[in-house]
Amino acid sequence: MTDPVQLTADLIRCPSVTPEEGGALVLLDRVLSAAGFDCVRVDRGGVSNLFARWGQKGHPRSFGFNGHTDVVPLGDEAAWTMPPFGAETRDGFLYGRGATDMKSGVAAFVAAAVDFVQATPPDGAVILTITGDEEGDAIDGTTALLDHMDKTGERMSVCLVGEPTCPDRMGEMMKIGRRGSMTAWFTVTGVQGHSAYPHRARNPLPAMARLMDRLASHDLDQGTEHFDASTLAVVNIDTGNTATNVIPAQCKGVVNIRFNDLHSGASLSDWLQAEAERVAQDFGVGVDTRIKISGESFLTPPGALSDLVAQAVLAETGLTPEMSTTGGTSDARFVKNHCPVVEFGLVGRTMHEVDERVEIDQVHQLKAIYGRILSDYFA
Repeated sequence: MTDPVQLTADLIRCPSVTPEEGGALVLLDRVLSAAGFDCVRVDRGGVSNLFARWGQKGHPRSFGFNGHTDVVPLGDEAAWTMPPFGAETRDGFLYGRGATDMKSGVAAFVAAAVDFVQATPPDGAVILTITGDEEGDAIDGTTALLDHMDKTGERMSVCLVGEPTCPDRMGEMMKIGRRGSMTAWFTVTGVQGHSAYPHRARNPLPAMARLMDRLASHDLDQGTEHFDASTLAVVNIDTGNTATNVIPAQCKGVVNIRFNDLHSGASLSDWLQAEAERVAQDFGVGVDTRIKISGESFLTPPGALSDLVAQAVLAETGLTPEMSTTGGTSDARFVKNHCPVVEFGLVGRTMHEVDERVEIDQVHQLKAIYGRILSDYFA
């Protein structure tokens, strides 16, 4: 039997801070190839990715897993009480960067897939898509793997993303969708001048304050059946001005929006542009707007796939997971264009933190859940 905790430890020892591969995908390639998986590196744009398939290419019953081996930076390394790439254990926890997000999830589905196809070879295919670019710009990660699949005729019928999904207790939550995410940068340009003679200047700060207030005060919606209300957060306002007697020429502001399925990135972009133009006219200043849409909202309606996952979670944990769309973005936003996708994984309380750690028993439990999902899917 493949030990998911040992595999997690081996992966943690690979220093795969985005975009470094760090040996993580080389390790997984070796493990999966030895188990009979056809493995292909799909590297693009300096990003390392791994595609692995056991079974017939293009089989109509192809279960997919998706995950990532890249991790966020350490932060203040001196603040760590355990070596960040040491994979050391203490009090039932395995420590290290990526222990929760998400080398344990990858190790669990790799271990489950290897043991499943060797013990009960299914009539179908098991596909693993593992990227090294989830924590970065995500331009050449899962999208590159999906492009490779489209070009080569590979296909997943359904997919499970192994991101941490449980807030406090193992088994309490799965994700059936995600909110969309977008960021807007505004630059308001006026005319610099002396603060004692404001009539000779054109101050960009009141215009920015008005724009930020209008955006933050606007009620985007009240939520939908499966989504919370959309939110807009003002995350930065800056002039770079250190003088008290100077009205600056420019002010910059940034907002981030997390939106549900009542909106699209395009519709919200139009609204942001319209608000910026209105403020520009009211204050006689210039407003430049730049917008980046990180992902659209999506929903996999409750049905066969979510039922499959929920039943396996219930059998292994005694809990029926809540079907949620909360949280940030994940690579499920790309997979949803390929096939139905849901997310289920560990408790994520320590992800991205100093002394990131995972409860060892939960890694074994997660492998058991993934193994049961595979067994039930191909039954």
